[in-house]
Amino acid sequence: MSGPKDAIALAEKVLTLLAEGSFSATYKYALFIALLDLCLEQTSKRGAPPSVLTTRQLAEKTIELYWPHAIPFEGQAVLRQGGTHQGSQAEILRAIAGFRGRHAGSSTELIFRARSRDEKGFEALVRLVEWKLIEMPIPRLQVLGGEEERFLYEYAWTRDIQRSEVSAYQRRERSTFDNRLLLRPRVAQWFVQLNGVLRPLIQREWARMVAAMNGLPELRLEEFLFGASRISLEAVRSPLRELQSGRCFYCDGQLGERSEVDHFIPWSRHPDNGLDNLVVAHDRCNNAKRDFLAAAEHVERWAQRSRSLAGDLEDISQQRDWARDARKTLGVARAMYVRLPEDARLWQREKTFEQAHKERIVEALAA
Repeated sequence: MSGPKDAIALAEKVLTLLAEGSFSATYKYALFIALLDLCLEQTSKRGAPPSVLTTRQLAEKTIELYWPHAIPFEGQAVLRQGGTHQGSQAEILRAIAGFRGRHAGSSTELIFRARSRDEKGFEALVRLVEWKLIEMPIPRLQVLGGEEERFLYEYAWTRDIQRSEVSAYQRRERSTFDNRLLLRPRVAQWFVQLNGVLRPLIQREWARMVAAMNGLPELRLEEFLFGASRISLEAVRSPLRELQSGRCFYCDGQLGERSEVDHFIPWSRHPDNGLDNLVVAHDRCNNAKRDFLAAAEHVERWAQRSRSLAGDLEDISQQRDWARDARKTLGVARAMYVRLPEDARLWQREKTFEQAHKERIVEALAA
């Protein structure tokens, strides 16, 4: 089956699906963002996006996306995001909220910590979410006007798939189930290119649907569901500052009291609190960089830090109980930088921007 002929055509079709898809829960938004994130995270050293994703990867990413939603909103209750009647809840979110309630100590608890407390329970959660995605959202995502058009991905199972068959695969027993989603030609590349446009639009539509289900203002909900402010980075500020010898990551000036932890790959472009994505900077440097991508010299130093100080970063991860996945973080960086246009301008310092110097960046990220 042929797909869209260019990135704009793909974006138009995605937005049509989001507007008209027959979903009574927010699963379509979570699944779309999971696809976007995995295409970024699975980018190879030379910038090639993935051609295959798995239902297991999508399940883990879906849990990660719903994790900040699975706490009471403003001290009341977990916001409704689906279900067949008023007061009911989307099954995936209900399961995540149940696990979080049992194993997360606070509303700002990192998923990494809760998972480490109960690996067996988390595995059961992943398997449930994977099954629910296989059963309904994955087959239904590409249905428009009652007909399925597989312009994003192919999958091997049929609508009458039995859970027993999937469970056998999950237990690594003999099974005919194929957990792969085969991305259509160029879809992953277009997802990477369009991430900065599609992600905020999808999040806005997601917040709109949750607002309608719960009778709440949209803007307040969007910050609650997708904002970065609820996770404090203070726990890693001191050890990262020490790792940087007390100097600002961007200007190399001596850090004072007003230093801040910055997301090197901006949160607005891809939410990643992993240790490799965090650096300490002057507040003025952090405020000047904002949501811009950093220039070549910063990328070179950042990539070199992940390699040469990997042991130190791993020690911080263990000591502060903080998640770290260098492969994923570097994959996102490659996806964003390798496809920059030749005339792109990147943030250097204060209000100064410079030419991208793509060859230097590609070489730094490929090492």
